[in-house]
Amino acid sequence: MRKVLFYTLSIAIGIATTQAKAQQTPYIELLKQEPKWVDSVFKKLNKKQKIAQMFFVAAYTNKSKAFTDSIGKVIKRERVGGLVFFQGGPGRQAALTNKYQKLARVPLLIASDGEWGLGMRLDSTIAYPYQMALGAIQNKELIYKMGLEVAKDFKRVGMHMNLAPDVDVNNNAKNPVINYRSFGENKYNVAEKGAAYLKGMQDGGLLVSIKHFPGHGDTDVDSHFDLPQLKFTKERLDTLEMYPFKELVKQGAAGVMIAHMNIPSLDATPNMPSTLSKPIVTGILKEEIGFKGIIISDAMGMKGVVKYFKDGEADVMGIIAGNDILELSENSKRAVKMVRQAIKDQRLTMERIDESVKKILTAKYWAGLNVKQTINEENVVEDVNRPGSLALLQQLADASMTLLKGRDFIQQLTPNKRTVIINVGTPDATVFQKEMASRYKNSIAFSLEKTANANAISKVLAEIKPDDQVIIDVVDTRLRPGNGMVLSSDLKMFMADMAKKDAAFVILANPYNLAAMPGLENAKALLVAYQKEDFMQKAAASVFKNELMPTGKLPVSVNSFFKYGDGL
Repeated sequence: MRKVLFYTLSIAIGIATTQAKAQQTPYIELLKQEPKWVDSVFKKLNKKQKIAQMFFVAAYTNKSKAFTDSIGKVIKRERVGGLVFFQGGPGRQAALTNKYQKLARVPLLIASDGEWGLGMRLDSTIAYPYQMALGAIQNKELIYKMGLEVAKDFKRVGMHMNLAPDVDVNNNAKNPVINYRSFGENKYNVAEKGAAYLKGMQDGGLLVSIKHFPGHGDTDVDSHFDLPQLKFTKERLDTLEMYPFKELVKQGAAGVMIAHMNIPSLDATPNMPSTLSKPIVTGILKEEIGFKGIIISDAMGMKGVVKYFKDGEADVMGIIAGNDILELSENSKRAVKMVRQAIKDQRLTMERIDESVKKILTAKYWAGLNVKQTINEENVVEDVNRPGSLALLQQLADASMTLLKGRDFIQQLTPNKRTVIINVGTPDATVFQKEMASRYKNSIAFSLEKTANANAISKVLAEIKPDDQVIIDVVDTRLRPGNGMVLSSDLKMFMADMAKKDAAFVILANPYNLAAMPGLENAKALLVAYQKEDFMQKAAASVFKNELMPTGKLPVSVNSFFKYGDGL
């Protein structure tokens, strides 16, 4: 029995030591060292198996058993290099990952899109603030700590790579796909906040992939549905869109994800997505910028890439262009076959394949996959909802609060005075209203739905007395806080009138929406709280209860009244 315990302990220590050694050396530096494990695994792979390492397929834990079993068959038969997990739950994912890893001859590299943590994809997990809110935060140490926490969460459920952060410079307010996923419109702010998040994750032992190179911030087309075109000069792209990527490459980013964008100034080939462009992926990213790490395609089933390059041709061209990992090919089995044919046709060389495979195997070594791992399936939900993480979540929300008007007005609010708190956007009482009631004991709450008409509004107006303190919270109830929040014309008129009558406002929505709320520049106080989530509502209430001094700065320009960097 003692021998068994000693043996078990030795294995545990060995795993910890191996992982520590791998993670003490940055991934980019580890590539130069050519670890023996990488070489030994590489030599055991035949040509077909090497190509298969470059393909990552989608996995879910909220789909049918037939679906999860089908992915198991792909892992076993095709020997793909990794998985990208999407929707599901943390406990289920840990269990399914154990099952999938047992089927793999070479350990799978497990990734996910977790721009705001596990909560972007998994239920029962923490969703940190969107990057738009993080862009307002002045203390980047908080964002670094968030990176560390996200790394812990990813590793707890058996994942090794986060396809984040998004370092697109969102300089187009009409951007339908990036928008609130960006740290904002200022390239220096984006680079600084992106670097803090990246460093936190990588210091926590997680591989990252900054995205979407060479920059997806100035487009009004969603590449999931069509191919966006950037018509800017190379000089403009180099000095603006590419700036955060170049800075984070200097700071040791392990991975870069390529966008599906048509950019004539960088590649004049008609309808050529950047993902499939050798002049962009190899010429600019690898040769001009000097990036040595893993290059990952955006999802290869998106219309932005397969609209003009169909039936697997996009997969072949993606590898010719210089991508190391192709995620979510429409058909990975077909793709491997077509890549083998491309080698026979001398469109591709095995040397090109070998270069990518060694990068992928080195990433697996860095992640500790050179030692067999089994994820503990007990208490997963509890382990990814740590008290410290929840406390940090509130700290981040508090630090993002951006007061555009009315510091003195808020400080002069009287707790015992009759206070009318009106919620605009939802029929339900808000967390903000409930939190406010703890300080403003003589308060009365009303709710106006986003479709409220003049009749509904007049009933609320009839309850307001001339001496009342009036605070209005505007809540965007949509799942994702983009532009285009819909409010009735009567509501907008009501808000403009109340702004003239000494009302204070809290915008629990994307700040771009202020452009469609004329008259709020006249408000006695105006606080931007970025999102509808409870932690944002609590932070906003803390400001109005004079318990929190807001320090956030607006990360985007909204109109002539509210510009980038504004914040009292």
